[in-house]
Amino acid sequence: MLEIYFETYGCSANKNSSEIMKGIVKSAGLNLIENPERADFVVINSCIVKEPTEAKIKKRINDFLKKDKKVILAGCMPRLSEKKFAHVNNLFLIDTSQVKNIVNLIKDIQEGNYTSEKYLKKRNEVKLNSPKISEERIIGITQISEGCLGECKYCITKVAKGKLFSYPLEEIVKNVQRDVDSGCKEIWLTSQDCASYGNEDGKYLFPELLRNIIEIKGDFFIRIGMMNPNNVLKILPELIELYKNTKMFKFLHIPIQSGSDKVLKEMGRNYKIADVMKIVKEFKKNFPDGVIATDIIVGYPGETERDFKETYDLIQEIKPEILNSSKFWPRSGTPAARLKQVDRSIVIKRVSKLMKLHLDICNENQLRWKYLETDVLIDQKGFPGTFLARDKNYRLFGVQTTNKNLLGKVVKVKVKKVLPHYLVSEVKT
Repeated sequence: MLEIYFETYGCSANKNSSEIMKGIVKSAGLNLIENPERADFVVINSCIVKEPTEAKIKKRINDFLKKDKKVILAGCMPRLSEKKFAHVNNLFLIDTSQVKNIVNLIKDIQEGNYTSEKYLKKRNEVKLNSPKISEERIIGITQISEGCLGECKYCITKVAKGKLFSYPLEEIVKNVQRDVDSGCKEIWLTSQDCASYGNEDGKYLFPELLRNIIEIKGDFFIRIGMMNPNNVLKILPELIELYKNTKMFKFLHIPIQSGSDKVLKEMGRNYKIADVMKIVKEFKKNFPDGVIATDIIVGYPGETERDFKETYDLIQEIKPEILNSSKFWPRSGTPAARLKQVDRSIVIKRVSKLMKLHLDICNENQLRWKYLETDVLIDQKGFPGTFLARDKNYRLFGVQTTNKNLLGKVVKVKVKKVLPHYLVSEVKT
């Protein structure tokens, strides 16, 4: 029996694609293992958003190839590295739109019939309602689309995943229903931009999709993944009303990327900071305890000290609970890579300054919850003697308890100590 090892990098969509590939492989009678040294095939599901991650993956590939392992490279990297990797011995490529073809790929490799052209061919693949094997008992991930309609000048993911392809609404609902029936208490809806669902046909169908999911019977919470501000604006009133449902985590992830209108325009982001503030203010007005997450790229080509100050001031005003700040990395093949880059030492200083600001914001935000008593959903195991949990706003709790059977249960906890990124608490008895 062939033994297959998986290694996954990147976003929740990648994680879900690996779950699906594992399920299909297992259903075909192949064996999943956790030790790559024993594997007949090593499957690496890759991410190319950041250059350091890509460099780490390339090193892993080379390490496995040196050990004469057959390596299947999945995820976003294959399409971008086709010329470099297509003829490397024992390295086999599969496109992000060929996830459900994993067993056929392995069979073709075994029989000597593999061609990169076959498995790098772009297709509209619906990654739903397939066998899947997840490490999470309580969290169910559902991808609602592939690709995007954006024209961001720095983004390499668009090259890898292509234009927006929204999955059929009824298939998404069926997939969520299946996860709920299997015991999942958290449903993560994920894509490159959830708010753009259906927009390849000029329609904004995400509110309709959300209404259908909310109507599914059962006790579960819904977490909406990343949504770009320009598309959120088109559905903002409907979205706010849907967020009021008790099944919705009051969690908003909008990647702002810069606080400067000039930089946003140069990035090709198609919105202004006034649009962002309209969304944030409406969300905070209706859900004052809600959690806001955002992403910032520091050091985009042409970013001046004034531009960075506008970003700094914006974060200081919004006070997001979650901030993913990253140094700009020029990605080969993107328009931004051809522009004059900001000096690296300046970028590092700016990132450090922004991270310091966010740490101060987190410490300030968290003080509000000291000695709080509230209900939380226990969704993951933490360190020995602890669980991780979320309240209705998706705020993170570290729950200390001797009870080992709390996974998936809603319990009342009391906060004992506040830390920048989570609340240390204990179960109320």
